Amino acid sequence: MDTLVLLAQGFIGMFNKGGETFIGLVSGIVPTLICLLVAMNAIIRFVGTEKVEKFAHMCAGNIFTRYAVLPVITAFFFCNPMHLSLGKFMPERYKPSYYAAATRSAHTLNGLFPHVNPSELFVYLGIANGITQLGLSPVDLALRYFLIGILINFIGGVITDFTTAYVSKQQGVVLSNKVKTIHEN
Repeated sequence: MDTLVLLAQGFIGMFNKGGETFIGLVSGIVPTLICLLVAMNAIIRFVGTEKVEKFAHMCAGNIFTRYAVLPVITAFFFCNPMHLSLGKFMPERYKPSYYAAATRSAHTLNGLFPHVNPSELFVYLGIANGITQLGLSPVDLALRYFLIGILINFIGGVITDFTTAYVSKQQGVVLSNKVKTIHEN
């Protein structure tokens, strides 16, 4: 009988922990994301959807700005994961590549700008702690992490471009070079 009671307590305990996690999200990151979403949409409305789409199309036209500059700027200002939503302004053929570059930028900016992805700051801090114990400067680590990160973002975006083009051709899917408007998304 004790075993059955323990199993029942363990079973309901799993759902209790899930509820605690849910409450933590509702009182933690969810309001922040909602506020960021509202702010981003307000900025888009103030600036004008057409101007934002034109800017995104301009950035998408240059491989350097598309995968090295835009993901870093959006991650710095909108943080992780909100910066990924700006990919909706990219032409359809570049959305997978923008996502690939932008997700990496959320990690590689942590050394210099911990606000970008605080949930994974422990990875960088663990490495920085080891570097410090070796008598090396964590500032050098942060700068290298940032610069190598931009290079890796760029390479990942370019590789994803080729992969997307290959799979699209293989599957007979034609990806548009047009930016879909807000109303089409």
